[in-house]
Amino acid sequence: MDDPMAPGRRPPVLDMTPEGEFRDAAPKPAGTLDRILARVGGIAVLVALAAGGLVLAAVAIMFAALALPVLIVAAAVGAGSIWWRLRRARKHGQPVHFVVIRR
Repeated sequence: MDDPMAPGRRPPVLDMTPEGEFRDAAPKPAGTLDRILARVGGIAVLVALAAGGLVLAAVAIMFAALALPVLIVAAAVGAGSIWWRLRRARKHGQPVHFVVIRR
């Protein structure tokens, strides 16, 4: 049987607060590998953030590129509609007035 009070053995240390709660063990000091891994991890996070920013920029450019043909078609339909109305109005001898509203 393992007797903690046997001669030559140190008794276990119970580190307690005045309120009667046990304290956590002191953390081990960081070694060289821990410091290297922390630095590499920080650099990896920065690279991931930069890559995420590039992806967001690429998605924004893609949506703009997809919207450009829609804009061109909508402008062509609008211009064609105005041209057709002006043509009909001139054919019937009606005056054509453009009104610009300023605020």
